Amino acid sequence: MSSTTLWAMPVQKFDQYPTPVEANLWVEYSPAATTFRIWSPVAEEVVLKLYEKGNGGTAREKLSLLKGEKGLWQLTVKRDLQGVYYTYQVKIGTKWQEETPGIYATAVGVNGQRAMVLDLSSTNPTGWAQDKGPTVKTPNEVVLWEAHVRDITSHLSSGSSAPGKFLGLVEPGTKTTKGVTTGLDHMKELGVTHIHLLPAFDHRSIDETALDKPQFNWGYDPQNYNVPEGSYSSDPYRAEVRIREFKQMVKGFHDKGLGVVLDVVYNHTGLTKGSNFNLEFPDYYYRQKPDGTYSDASACGNETASERAMARKFIIESCKFWAKEYHIDGFRFDLMAIHDLETMNLLTAELKKINPNIIIYGEGWTAGTSPLPDNAKALKANTRLLTHTAAFSDDLRDAIKGSVFDEKAKGFVSGAADTEESIKFGVVGSVQHPQVNIGKVNYSKDFWAREPWQAVSYVSCHDNLTLYDKLKASAPDASPDQLKKMHLLSNAIVLTSQGTAFLHAGVEMMRTKNGEHNSYNKPDAINQINWGWKETHQDVFSYYQSLISLRKAHPAFRMPTTQLVNQHLQFLITEPGLVGYLLKDHANGDSWKNILVYYNGRPSATQVSLQGTWTVAAEGEHIHLKGSRNVSGSVHIPPVSMLILFQE
Repeated sequence: MSSTTLWAMPVQKFDQYPTPVEANLWVEYSPAATTFRIWSPVAEEVVLKLYEKGNGGTAREKLSLLKGEKGLWQLTVKRDLQGVYYTYQVKIGTKWQEETPGIYATAVGVNGQRAMVLDLSSTNPTGWAQDKGPTVKTPNEVVLWEAHVRDITSHLSSGSSAPGKFLGLVEPGTKTTKGVTTGLDHMKELGVTHIHLLPAFDHRSIDETALDKPQFNWGYDPQNYNVPEGSYSSDPYRAEVRIREFKQMVKGFHDKGLGVVLDVVYNHTGLTKGSNFNLEFPDYYYRQKPDGTYSDASACGNETASERAMARKFIIESCKFWAKEYHIDGFRFDLMAIHDLETMNLLTAELKKINPNIIIYGEGWTAGTSPLPDNAKALKANTRLLTHTAAFSDDLRDAIKGSVFDEKAKGFVSGAADTEESIKFGVVGSVQHPQVNIGKVNYSKDFWAREPWQAVSYVSCHDNLTLYDKLKASAPDASPDQLKKMHLLSNAIVLTSQGTAFLHAGVEMMRTKNGEHNSYNKPDAINQINWGWKETHQDVFSYYQSLISLRKAHPAFRMPTTQLVNQHLQFLITEPGLVGYLLKDHANGDSWKNILVYYNGRPSATQVSLQGTWTVAAEGEHIHLKGSRNVSGSVHIPPVSMLILFQE
């Protein structure tokens, strides 16, 4: 890992300290001895405290770590400590800091206050050595489905025996009282390939000692980065339980052929002053402004300094730990532009060595200003400089449905003018294409993806209004039928675009949060999936299911390179409110020789003329994977819908 950076940060006070990037800072356990290590070059003393339990009671033993070179402190305890809880306490100057489980803790007790010594192999489920996730040749083969652990099973209609828990997510055979498939079987039935879980590492906001009280949080407030969240386990008091159940969940998904993506939040911590980072080495892991105060590009009180050697080491090793120990198939980086490009490239290279099928994507923006210069940030505009990482396309998202920052704003599907070029930009996966006029694209001033898979195509996610709520707010006079048409067309565009497809869980049944924009700490009643929606909107579910089947069956919709996109994708001259393109000459080895795709965003039907005879594959609210009827001369495109025709 390189510790050199290309820019000078405003605060240079940390340059004087040694950075042993090669040191092993994880606790090493064996029945004969356990070795504890911590890096704190500013410490005067470091004490290890041993406890019987993860909470309450006093330390049964206090042992001093020995100071070594380069700010490392170490102690080997020569007896079997399996199951013993511990904390570190660091003395800086004359002041003892609060106790901390340490940033490299891999097992913690209730509320994450104390770590536990644990032989992690003892938590492995049966068959874990053979467990592995799906094979991925190119990231845009993947269809992502973004879910919160609680949302899928917390509503009574899910029929789950472990509502809101890791194990509830992989319980087979769950149904509504009317016999409609829910949970894991639903995900499989829908046809998505990877489940993206909102933060499932140990976060601060949920009190794990009071789980009988209603509590909800998305989890973007990190506490212990290398441990699963306790509130999603059957017993948060016993450190080994959440670990075992998380692994069982991963294996449950893998056994069904589904991948698991972890939403990670290395850009900030839930606490600032008393965070685990600050209890080991105050301020080192965070960026400061020139006056020494905390910079706050996360809008959560702080931002981490990924470019500093030991912070970079931590982020990389933490991700590697999840990939190895938990068999994670991908990572989604929250506010990824707070991280520097060099760290992201070093990190993804390491992850690809562990699992070549791993996928990495993130938000190419920050929530506030940062002292890290733009040319060093993992911004959407710098995506082409990232080796293995994709970024969310807010260009396509807002072109389809209107700005997320203005609920009244309309998009292509709701009749907004001048959105066609942004839709085309989304269709090609934000890569250079001679027929896309970049000057007319809503946000980007340049083609930012090097290859099409680097653009994550989406129209909704956990943030902001759900797709249904947004369409309803921006088109208040639309009938339920018109809203449904807009809804179907929105993700028809996403799933026929060349980028990596991403769906918000429940969108396939018109999920609503009753108009709530920011439900991060709102009750289950707002956030949960009511599986009755699936009973009501069976036709919507079928359309989404067929759309995914169509994408999977036809590689023309997921070309791996810019060169192939330019060779095989040709836009057609259309009028306002209509986007049309041809995928020609067996694109990407497709069985169909030519494919015609039209998106009609207008409230009225239109006619387009055809050369030759074509077979209809998608029309109105129906998709025919094998084709329905033949057409020639001209064809009618219903209002607010996608038309797909093909020639074999």
